[in-house]
Amino acid sequence: MPKMIVSIDGVVIKEVQLTKDRTSLGRRPYNDIVIDNLAVSGEHAVLQMSGAEVYLEDLNSTNGTHVNGKAIKKQLLQNNDLVEIGKYRIEYVNESAPLGGAKPTRGQAGSAAPVLPPFEAASAALPGSAAGSAPALNATIKVMSGAAAGREVALVKVVTTIGKPGVAVAAITKRPQGFVVAHVEGAGKLTLNGAPTDAEPAILKSGDILELAGTRMQFFLH
Repeated sequence: MPKMIVSIDGVVIKEVQLTKDRTSLGRRPYNDIVIDNLAVSGEHAVLQMSGAEVYLEDLNSTNGTHVNGKAIKKQLLQNNDLVEIGKYRIEYVNESAPLGGAKPTRGQAGSAAPVLPPFEAASAALPGSAAGSAPALNATIKVMSGAAAGREVALVKVVTTIGKPGVAVAAITKRPQGFVVAHVEGAGKLTLNGAPTDAEPAILKSGDILELAGTRMQFFLH
């Protein structure tokens, strides 16, 4: 089944299976694939599925839609094509497509996990993962402030998205070397041990203090 893997700055934030003949993409909440960013038009593009083929059509969006670096109006997608909308990268994966064989996906994919407040962290699983495919690391984040102070969330999946939509969103990603955190979107700043983070993912160490959207959390590696 074809799917779209959405990422920003190298961090996967959601994966969406294409199950309908028409799948809409845009900033407004009624779209099938919602990307809440001002670079994305309210109704930005549409994916039309016909048998094993999927066409991507730009809906006269403000900033346009690019596939593999080229602006498109309507194009048939091929396995592992990279769709670019603003700073977002959306990889099209269709391993059952008639052209080309199955290819490994780029990065680490997550299930369609909504962005939730820090104390309602959403974990995203690596599709098709088997024993040994993910690093044998265990970690938790503990909420230190706000109404949910004291609550602990286990980081058991590949990607955990934290934050408040429209304010600040970050993602904690499980890698073979350990865990990293990166700001995803929003004007609110992510701080690590009191210092603002830059655009690159930051390596987390046990005991690190994160602050995002007014909520303080502590990271523990087990």
